Amino acid sequence: MAALINVPATAKRGDVIEIKTLMSHIMETGFRHTVTGAAIPRDIITDFSCRYNGVEVFRAELFPAFSANPFITFFTVATESGVFEFRWSGDNGFYEAVTANIVVT
Repeated sequence: MAALINVPATAKRGDVIEIKTLMSHIMETGFRHTVTGAAIPRDIITDFSCRYNGVEVFRAELFPAFSANPFITFFTVATESGVFEFRWSGDNGFYEAVTANIVVT
């Protein structure tokens, strides 16, 4: 799978910044069937979280109704230079983690 992350490279202390994430994933609901009638097994991302210098700033629980290739955007306050860590986990042992740096002046 592939993740695309958009975090500003720099920000001023106290600025509200927008963070955008896109995870490439099929998000199969488990409700569909093949042409022969066999159920297609569920395969979704169930959890997403973002930590800013080790402190969780955003978390989402995803369900089968969420679209394929989930796009999640949220806002946080730039408090100090550091690292954002993004984590996705889901069915069938799916796990992905990506980091992004920010410089706060």
